[in-house]
Amino acid sequence: MGDFLLLAFLFLVGGVVAVPIASRLGLGSVLGYLLAGIALSPLLASLNVDVVKIQHFAEFGVVMMLFLVGLELEPKMLWQMRNKLLGLGGLQVTLTTVAVMVIAMLFGQQWSIALAIGFVFALSSTAIVLQTLNEKGLMKSAGGQSSFSVLLFQDIAVIPMLAFLPLLALPELADLAQLFLADDPGAEAAGGGDGGSFVETLPGWQRGLVTLGAIAFVVVGGSFLTEPVFRYIAMARLRELFVAFALLMVIGIALLMIAVGLSPALGTFLAGVVLANSEYRHELESNVDPFKGLLLGLFFITVGASINFDLLFANVPSFIGLTIGLMALKAAILYGLALVFDIRGADRWLFTLGLAQAGEFGFVLLSFSVASNVIPAPLAEQLLLVVALSMLLTPALFIAYDKLIRPRFTASQQERDPDEIDSDGNIIIAGAGRFGGVVNRILLSAGFQTTVLDYRSEQLDMIRAFGIKLFFGDATRPDMLHAAGIEAARMLVIAIDDKQKATELVRYVTQAHPHVYIVARAVDRHHVYELWGAGARDIIRENFDGAVRAGRSALEALGLHPYDAERKVQGYVANDKAQIRDLAELFDPEIPVHENEPYIERTKQYIARTEEMMLGRSSQFSSRTDRGWVPPTLEDVEAEADQAAAKQKAQD
Repeated sequence: MGDFLLLAFLFLVGGVVAVPIASRLGLGSVLGYLLAGIALSPLLASLNVDVVKIQHFAEFGVVMMLFLVGLELEPKMLWQMRNKLLGLGGLQVTLTTVAVMVIAMLFGQQWSIALAIGFVFALSSTAIVLQTLNEKGLMKSAGGQSSFSVLLFQDIAVIPMLAFLPLLALPELADLAQLFLADDPGAEAAGGGDGGSFVETLPGWQRGLVTLGAIAFVVVGGSFLTEPVFRYIAMARLRELFVAFALLMVIGIALLMIAVGLSPALGTFLAGVVLANSEYRHELESNVDPFKGLLLGLFFITVGASINFDLLFANVPSFIGLTIGLMALKAAILYGLALVFDIRGADRWLFTLGLAQAGEFGFVLLSFSVASNVIPAPLAEQLLLVVALSMLLTPALFIAYDKLIRPRFTASQQERDPDEIDSDGNIIIAGAGRFGGVVNRILLSAGFQTTVLDYRSEQLDMIRAFGIKLFFGDATRPDMLHAAGIEAARMLVIAIDDKQKATELVRYVTQAHPHVYIVARAVDRHHVYELWGAGARDIIRENFDGAVRAGRSALEALGLHPYDAERKVQGYVANDKAQIRDLAELFDPEIPVHENEPYIERTKQYIARTEEMMLGRSSQFSSRTDRGWVPPTLEDVEAEADQAAAKQKAQD
């Protein structure tokens, strides 16, 4: 227990110290984690820590990442990507494998070893590239989408690679492999989890049926079983159960894929695509994302810590030359493919530089190749170092892209990327009840797209019956807002029942995302003051408009002409707005209202003024009320409120 806590403490300290510094310097979080691992490597070595085993555990962060990526892709969008997925991805893997194989044979390696090396170096780092693209907001760009297509194909290609590698086994490597496994008992387990597959003992046709059955279970289960289970869990109203179920689903799918001999990353990605249209999508994303981030950070730290500096320092020029040569070769192939597939401008360089490294699956393939007697252990150790160095240099390439390449292209090229707006819309509505539901229907009928979040499962089911799209989730959570796209949102409509949470949400969005226009629902007058103090300026009391209409109807029923009734009501509304803006400065939530003397005195003054105005003894709002049926503009109301407040202060 003590050893586990010590390791957890060391890794957390490394990340907490290094990542903010790296981010502040514009280096990105990935490079910060890598540098933290390098700094920790001597200490981990002195403690005899098996970094490779920790790395295999942390690779589950890649599985979670692909699940989250799948949640962002609807099946229709994935089908639209088929040409890049198969054409661009297939050509990249094939051309890189062949090119590396030819060069390795020129250096004297046998064809089987050279082919295995080609497999290893054909892959890129899904973890580093996707993390960096998301961090820099480049995932929606043409270069980002092309990079994702290639990475997804590479993850799929790992499966046939693992199946083909044992066929390249050389008998003369058996003794060396046994020595390697004796020194590193975890190497055999690092073979990609393939050894745990029960389908290995089945005939080929049965293995195919089992594999198809597992995929069908993921698709059908994601489509029909997830929502009933979520509704059942929602009955407990415990957030930790939602987190537990999200992890249960991801881990369960990963285990199922391993059991049938498939990539767990591919399985969870497929599940994410199936759930992309689910109303629980944002809830799943917000629950899984923190674990993904921690595991990926741990993975990057282990990559930095796994660099064999003794081997590196023994022949620095050779390893640096091999690493740069590999990245230059992959970049040349990627650049040529970008030309063929018409990837232009800055996106072409993003695609070229972003995928020029070797990837984390290279560690898996190398360990499996040694265990399968394909690559000698000494050569594998050297190749592992090249893979790690190429990953270490990747953040520097992204920095070069940001600082040197991207600024050279025109502003129009840079501005086209954000035009790919998320289909969920850039107006977020928090709460889908009697208030938020009306707002949502008005906006939809006017042609706007909305993302509606509601945390009540029974409310969600009722509204869904009418064909209205909304998502299950707690909008007061910052991670939930992030999953709903608050960074790109134009407006946030807050229509939740909890006064305190609504006020906290206004305060958070006002400070963290000041570009978002907030329309806030207030439960009562005092709540208006709290929301005003938190930063909201467009505040609607939930019962005020209905009460005003009821008052107008009462006046008409008592004999006033509808025109006169409307004049008095509009004057009352304008006076009330001025009163609220003035009294907001005097309201103090820490003092009971009946003990706040300045607030009480000012309120009495406004009550007297309202009575004078309604009886026609005041001309203060005459310019406004004489218009009768003409609705006021926002400028009218604000000007009159400012005038009333200034006059009241002058009288005081």
